[in-house]
Amino acid sequence: MSTSPQLVAWFEIPSIDFDRAVRFYEAALDAPLNRQEIGGQPIAVFSYEEPATGGAIVHNPSMPPGANGVTVYLNALPNVDAALARIERAGGKTDGPVIKLPQDIGYIAFFTDTEGNRVGLHSRTNG
Repeated sequence: MSTSPQLVAWFEIPSIDFDRAVRFYEAALDAPLNRQEIGGQPIAVFSYEEPATGGAIVHNPSMPPGANGVTVYLNALPNVDAALARIERAGGKTDGPVIKLPQDIGYIAFFTDTEGNRVGLHSRTNG
């Protein structure tokens, strides 16, 4: 039996105001981000362990934020409702109801961050 390679390697969430975006995601996810600089551009990396997919908040004038692109789903710990409450307190806006997925896949919800990006949340349980 062969194992499939991890096809998603990295994601980036663009920002207009880098510091505001980092503060928002640290508060919304209740987790610190690791600030770095790559090629002269600031990034703040979400914590992850191999082989998990990593990602970062980035600030690059050629990558404006927006609501009409690829949707990234972040892990909603401990559940979607708790994450949405933190998101609202941190200045984000909930975008629609929590959706129960079929076959015990879990729950998803969407929000708009402080930079105007539409982002998804996923959790195996909710409530």
